[in-house]
Amino acid sequence: MNHLKEGQAIPEVTFHTRHDHEWIDVESKDLFAGKTVIVFSLPGAFTPTCSSSHVPRYNQLAQLFRHHGVDDIICVAVNDAFVMNEWKREQQADSIYFLPDGNGDFTEAMGMLVDKNDLGFGKRSWRYSMLVRDGVIKKIFAEPDVAGDPYGVSDADTMLAYIAPQATAPMDVSMLTRKDCPYCVKAKGLLRDANIEFEELVLNKDYTDRSLRAISGTETVPQIFVNGEHIGDSEALEVWLGKRVAA
Repeated sequence: MNHLKEGQAIPEVTFHTRHDHEWIDVESKDLFAGKTVIVFSLPGAFTPTCSSSHVPRYNQLAQLFRHHGVDDIICVAVNDAFVMNEWKREQQADSIYFLPDGNGDFTEAMGMLVDKNDLGFGKRSWRYSMLVRDGVIKKIFAEPDVAGDPYGVSDADTMLAYIAPQATAPMDVSMLTRKDCPYCVKAKGLLRDANIEFEELVLNKDYTDRSLRAISGTETVPQIFVNGEHIGDSEALEVWLGKRVAA
């Protein structure tokens, strides 16, 4: 794939965006001049890998990227402004700027426009990410030119390892709770005091009793999970946090 390389300037194009029911044309220089920007591009809005992995992880690590000098994170796809805006709402990705490249002008100039006719997609972007400083490509991670939709180097963790090799990515923490549960309140307070972000799943809203038993092997809440490990209830969490501090 003959795409732009590190040290080259990003393409000068006009993006047709839509905000608050108005069309707004945005130039490349408006997005990149004088800034450090992460760009990641993908085959299409609402597609499986893009929605389940690529966008969510960049959104999750956005604060960490900004702590290490990144001004903006931009997601590019060969989709129109309406689709990109709706996808951003569906993803709740408020830390990412979704940039529509509806005509594929930017993607083609990058050398990343590929034929996805076999899937009924037409022309789409190859999956890649890049770090851009003041309009010049500092680093680019392009997925290998193989069949299918490879996803192994354009991810947020690879970019983080390049920008800040010593940085520790936030843990993936989820808590199963129910309404009016004092032990759940205690567990949430413990995590907040430790400055650990977590996702809360509420009984009869996000999961059922059957799910609770199937996932945790118990019928009580809260149940806390960290990076795939079942920690247990609020007392077990307190012990786990104590060991973490001691370490």
